Amino acid sequence: MRKNIIFEDQSIIVVYKPAGIATQTARISQQDMVSELKNYLAGESTHKTKKEPYLGVVHRLDQPVSGLLVFAKTRQAAAELGRQITGGQMRKHYYAVVSGSPEAEQGKMEDYLYKEAKTNQSLVVKEGFPDARKAILSYRLIKSLMMLNEYMEGEKVSLIEIDLITGRHHQIRAQMSHAGIPILGDSKYGNEKSRNLSRMAGCRSVALCAYKIDLKHPMTGKRITFEKIPQEEIFLPFFTSGI
Repeated sequence: MRKNIIFEDQSIIVVYKPAGIATQTARISQQDMVSELKNYLAGESTHKTKKEPYLGVVHRLDQPVSGLLVFAKTRQAAAELGRQITGGQMRKHYYAVVSGSPEAEQGKMEDYLYKEAKTNQSLVVKEGFPDARKAILSYRLIKSLMMLNEYMEGEKVSLIEIDLITGRHHQIRAQMSHAGIPILGDSKYGNEKSRNLSRMAGCRSVALCAYKIDLKHPMTGKRITFEKIPQEEIFLPFFTSGI
């Protein structure tokens, strides 16, 4: 767990969650970040007590998604971070590798999302649809690369930077798919082309990473930013020379 810790003080702990690990789960046999962090904090404690250390979950990442998570180490910090999320003061920025490229190099996506409980999937619907919630993000094209695999040669994949303005269920995955540029490795929201590209690129997890988070420290009020380049292989060609 230590290698995944980006920052820690008396109030918060910032970690990098690898793809495939749940933020929190009730399944006894399944690894999750909350359990790992509680074990770490218990081991670091100088007080010999059987009391479980406090760890406040203030936001989450989908299991197949990687990136930065902030946890609170006190109830006071948890309450303040919760207020920041509600008020839009905590900003999360993502990298996504998508099939194809967006029509415009930068822009804003505004849709209405409805969460389908049976399938645990968010659907883009028309304004006024019952229980639908407005979803907004802005994006910027970073780089596009051509696949060199003999079966998919000439097909383009792109790295997109996303500023998440609202935090809806599966928002980025649903909106990217609706825009015709589904995220690689996303079997739930992908299409036949993106699934083939994912298979050829060896991408087995959703190519989405919360690489930067910006917030006010819950105790000092100072603005702080944490950033980490994605560790999954699908991202590496965009930060080196090719795919």
